[in-house]
Amino acid sequence: MEDKYLTIAQPAIAEFKEKASKFIAYAFPVKAADTFYNHLEKLKKEHFKANHHCYAFRLGMDAHQFRANDDGEPSGTAGRPILGQIDSFGLTDVGIVVVRYFGGTKLGTSGLIQAYKLAAALVLESAEIIEKRAEDLFLLEFDYHLMPAVMQALKKLDILVVQQVFENFGQVTIAVGKSEVEDVFLRLKAHIQSVSLEEAALITNIHGLRIQFEGSR
Repeated sequence: MEDKYLTIAQPAIAEFKEKASKFIAYAFPVKAADTFYNHLEKLKKEHFKANHHCYAFRLGMDAHQFRANDDGEPSGTAGRPILGQIDSFGLTDVGIVVVRYFGGTKLGTSGLIQAYKLAAALVLESAEIIEKRAEDLFLLEFDYHLMPAVMQALKKLDILVVQQVFENFGQVTIAVGKSEVEDVFLRLKAHIQSVSLEEAALITNIHGLRIQFEGSR
C-alpha cells in the first residue's frame, strides 16, 4: 500500500469571465464529505444571488469516494469537468466549488464544459500542492517503569511522536504510516522487551503498556 498522496495545503480561489458570465472557483483541502458540504453551504450563503454552485470532490487514499454535481447546469457540463481536473492533477482529499453568475449569454454544452474545466484548473494552479503521508495515530499509555524502554525504542525506530504527556503515567501519541503499522509495532515490542523479532511476534501484550488506536490523518 502506498502511503503518500497529493493534496492541497490550504484553500485557494480563482475567477474569470466568459461572455459576461463570471466563474469563481474555490478549492479546499477536506478529509470528509461533511466538511466539504459545510464549505458548500457557506458559499451558497455568501453567493446567494449566483445562478449555480457546481462542485466535485474526491476523498481517501483509494480515491473511491467522490461526488460531482451540476447544480442545474446541463447534465455532465459542470461537476464532471471539475472532477476531471482534480484527477488530472492527481489529487485526493480535495473539493472544488465553482460559483457561476450568469451573464445573459448561453455558452452551449461544449462552452460550459470548457468553462468549468478552466475554472477548476485555474484554482488548482493557484493552490499549493503538497505530498502527504497517510498515517494512523496510536496512543501509547505506559507505567513509568517502562518509560526508558519505550522512549528509547521510539527514538531508535525514528517513530514520529505527535504529543506526549507525563502525569500519573506516560502518554505518547505516535503517527505511523498505514502500510507500516504491523512492522512498526513488531519492532517496537522487540525493542521494549529486548528480544528478537521472532520472539516479539509471539508477544500479545506487554505488562504496563496499553495501545489505543486514535484515528487516521
